[in-house]
Amino acid sequence: MSAGAPADRLHAMTSSRGALTALHLFLVWAAMTAAVPALAFGLVASGWGGGVGAMVPVAALGVPLAVGLLATAAIPVRTVVPLCGTTAQRLGWAVLVFVLGTLGVLAGLAAYLKGVDLGSDGTRLVLTGVPYAVAAAFFVPHRWARLGASAVLAAGVVYGALVGPAQAQQRQNEAEVARYRQNPEVLYLGDAPPGMEVSRARVGPAGFGVDYRSLRAGYDLGYVGLTVRPALTPTPRCPEPGEETVTCTVDAHGEMTQIRAFPGGRGVTLTRRHRNAEVSVTSETLPEPGLRRLLDTLHPLSDTELEQLMRDKKIDHGT
Repeated sequence: MSAGAPADRLHAMTSSRGALTALHLFLVWAAMTAAVPALAFGLVASGWGGGVGAMVPVAALGVPLAVGLLATAAIPVRTVVPLCGTTAQRLGWAVLVFVLGTLGVLAGLAAYLKGVDLGSDGTRLVLTGVPYAVAAAFFVPHRWARLGASAVLAAGVVYGALVGPAQAQQRQNEAEVARYRQNPEVLYLGDAPPGMEVSRARVGPAGFGVDYRSLRAGYDLGYVGLTVRPALTPTPRCPEPGEETVTCTVDAHGEMTQIRAFPGGRGVTLTRRHRNAEVSVTSETLPEPGLRRLLDTLHPLSDTELEQLMRDKKIDHGT
């Protein structure tokens, strides 16, 4: 017998074990890819029609069948995986793999419900059996099988807990920005008057509204309201008939000034045409020069300003 014969036999045995292991993991994946969606559909359908009580017999029938499929998938490796040597051992192994794999499926479902992208319907179906194959790989007494399973598990955790949620948040932010940007012709912002800041902004089908309030929390020392809406007339016009308490004038530049008198003070509203929009600012505390300065600083709402308003939760969709 040549010296290379033992080495050849060892190589053949190793190749045979590798092929059996690959077949075993494929069978586990295929069996669970078919069984788990069917079981899940049966549970949902029965629960929808008959409540929790109707789900019990479905689970009592479906879970043992799934465990039996797993035990069958372990038959090819009964001489390779120590826990699969006997029928009783294979059943115990199948229960462990089913529990661990189901925990992985539930974790994936939780991530999906939080907006993590798991691909198309076909991709999600293919992924269903992966947690079970990964769980089965940890019971294979082979370093590379366990390292591969660890790598897949780590990649799934990183994607499901970090990368996926970050991408979902980015998609949500982009969709929200696009929603706010539906009517860009009215998205104009003026610089806040001294001592004030934007406290709230509203985007609605009728226009864009901004509230400016005092920087000193708890003190209502000042308020200015900015409203931008599509222009309905070439220049602002005083309402007819006018109110007794309101004085209204339109200057040569088309700027309309309305002064409303009330006991203890007065409110001022300035309205002017700005490109394709009509802009009004009103206040009972800021005088006309301050309101005009605000109008003079009108500019399109920038992405940076919009993102800051969204981060500070100062912008929403109004009516």
